This record gives sequence, C-alpha cells and structure tokens, in this order.
Amino acid sequence: MAAKLKKGDKIVVLAGKDKGKEGVISSVDPKTGKAVVEGVNVAIRHTRASQNSQGGRVPQAMPIQLSNLALLDSKGKPTRVGFREEDGKKVRFAKTTGETV
Repeated sequence: MAAKLKKGDKIVVLAGKDKGKEGVISSVDPKTGKAVVEGVNVAIRHTRASQNSQGGRVPQAMPIQLSNLALLDSKGKPTRVGFREEDGKKVRFAKTTGETV
C-alpha cells in the first residue's frame, strides 16, 4: 500500500489535544501507522545529567496516529489524498483541488 502521508508533508491535526495545530512530518512508521510531527503531541522527558549533556526537562515530539492527520493543500486547507497515474507513474493528488502533491 502506498503511503498517503510522507516525511516532509505539511499537515494539520484533526483530533486530540493538539487539534488544529499545523506542522511538518519529521518521520513516519508505516508498521505502527504513526508519525512524528514537529511541535505536535509534545511530551516532557526528564533526563539525568551526564558528562556531555546537562539534563533536566526536555520537550520531545511523540508519535501521533496517521488517521488523526490531514495533508494541507496549496490553499492551506485540509484535504484527503488520492492516487492516479501520470506518465506511467503513480502520483498523489489532493482531493479538494485535484493538484498533484
């Protein structure tokens, strides 16, 4: 199955405590169906000080379910993603505008 959301896509969160926030996908795990988005679903990790790091409270983005994310189209609106073939290649397109992603 081809990935509807990929690393580097601009997305908006549809559900959860961060609903409405926008960000860029930094990594995707297709096996678990989750993605890490910068600035979304941030948890505070407490780290112990070591010789090379100071330690303390470190904010870290946690994975969020792919079903709670939607791609932003060229107009900045959330859209669903479809697939079609152009010049013999399978490409993603925004369902709202019909433009290729």
